[in-house]
Amino acid sequence: MDVSLFDFDLPERAIALRPVSPRDSAKMLHVQSGQITDHHVSDLPSLLQAGDVLVLNETKVLRAALTAVRPARAHGGGGDVTIDLNLHKRESDNVWRAFARPAKRLKIDDVIAFSDDLTAKVMAKDAADVTLSFSKSGEALSAASEACGAPPLPPYIARKRAPDEADIEDYQTVFARETGSVAAPTAGLHFTPQLLAQLEAAGVEFAKLTLHVGAGTFLPVKSDNTDDHVMHSEYFEISAETAAQINTARARAGRIIAVGTTALRALESSSQDGKLVAQSRETDIFITPGYNFNIVDGLMTNFHLPKSTLFMLVSALAGREVMQAAYAHAIENDYRFYSYGDSSLLWRAS
Repeated sequence: MDVSLFDFDLPERAIALRPVSPRDSAKMLHVQSGQITDHHVSDLPSLLQAGDVLVLNETKVLRAALTAVRPARAHGGGGDVTIDLNLHKRESDNVWRAFARPAKRLKIDDVIAFSDDLTAKVMAKDAADVTLSFSKSGEALSAASEACGAPPLPPYIARKRAPDEADIEDYQTVFARETGSVAAPTAGLHFTPQLLAQLEAAGVEFAKLTLHVGAGTFLPVKSDNTDDHVMHSEYFEISAETAAQINTARARAGRIIAVGTTALRALESSSQDGKLVAQSRETDIFITPGYNFNIVDGLMTNFHLPKSTLFMLVSALAGREVMQAAYAHAIENDYRFYSYGDSSLLWRAS
């Protein structure tokens, strides 16, 4: 499809730089059968029904924005150099790929220091993309990055302000469990313990999975046609318990609502013969209009940028013309866009 079909005018003022408080006071646009209505996230219990299943992504955001020092080289001249890095893809327990700035000051085999007890060796380099082998691995590496790192805010926020103490809590869901993401599953940021309790009291079920969000989620579509776009891959895990819960709900006609495009991509990647299959692997699924949804009935998601793969995904779910109208309504009514913005509840077009 022509990528220009997914374009729209988004004023700079619409992009949120901070979340609202409390989390569930964010506005929420409800789109069902072509009808568009205005709500708040706190209205969610009245928009769902007993037997519905909300699928939550339990990934936890790593403090992936790091600053390191490359010591002065013995024969290279100059002094120590400060390098800013953003981890974006885990290759193993102690190896990560990262975007470096200024990357030109790094060479293969350089050892850089993040703190007194955390260093990394540059194993490979491709322009600004470097591969680092850390001196710690697994949980020890996560703990060290927590001590010296900062939340990896999306590029469009990071260009306008630095991360601060507020972001440590704001950029993490209340149900985050499994460390591994370098971006938040932002639809989940709207939930509070009180809202979760109200939903449970209303008979709504929760199913849980993990998809570790990569920096590729922010990559623009540079092709003119969707067929030419190479989708990034992300690692996910769906347990046998979650698969059984969702299959049982679908057998009794319960509705499956993904909280976020990350949860949706994991679910749709794991469909076989109309059933959800437990598995752990990478997915590079690219969902555009014409896709036949196998598991998901609804989607709770924030508002996405023009010509992004995520706007293409919501257009596939609810209909491109419907979503163009919904986004025009959102912009006209001062909805806030993207990671710290407002929410929407979208239902699959019949």
